[in-house]
Amino acid sequence: MSAAANEGKALEVHVDGTDFLRIPVRTRVIMPGDTIDEVIRTYAVDQVQSGDILFVTEKIVAIMQGRSYMMSEIKPRRLATFLSRYVTKTSYGIGLGIPETMEFALREVGTLRILFAAAVSAVTKVFGRSGDFYRIAGDKARAIDGPTPNTIPPYNDAVVLGPERPREVAADIKKIVGCDVAVVDINDIGGNILGSTLDKATERLLVQILSDNPLGQGHQSTPMGIIRRA
Repeated sequence: MSAAANEGKALEVHVDGTDFLRIPVRTRVIMPGDTIDEVIRTYAVDQVQSGDILFVTEKIVAIMQGRSYMMSEIKPRRLATFLSRYVTKTSYGIGLGIPETMEFALREVGTLRILFAAAVSAVTKVFGRSGDFYRIAGDKARAIDGPTPNTIPPYNDAVVLGPERPREVAADIKKIVGCDVAVVDINDIGGNILGSTLDKATERLLVQILSDNPLGQGHQSTPMGIIRRA
């Protein structure tokens, strides 16, 4: 494999005294109906080496699990429309700031928890504190992706939920590739490990290695990558 970084991203990064390569793995556009086994065997098996970590974005896992929905299919309730007006928009995406994504937060997390998160957030914002909504609403709410213009079609007009059973997915992929695996939610302002075959210390290291989002947010068509000691 000839390693090449995505535009604007460095292939090599220095973290905690060690140099690491972050090698994007390019694929075709992943669609509902594709299977994780097929995609991993086609694009990743021949690329990994012993000691690597394969990281897979939560978005393609969710898509292959049938957890993506076109905007035209979604009918938000009035409560979703009301709550979405008060969500802070970020520089990397709309989050729950539209009725369609908020509707899925209500479905995934539950109405009472979302209302509680919204109420606490409204109070703490008065005192200059931010982030309480997602801390209370949890990972399922945080992982919901809405449509953005730079997202590769057809997902520029879709809502994609977080993946189900990401830890089990990581374990299943490891059986195929033979190296450690992490299902990640990484964007331009940070990231989380949703499930992995790693210990907690290595998960924290992986978040540092991926902190600048080397896979990008748009049309790169690199939904997974390899971490390798340089």
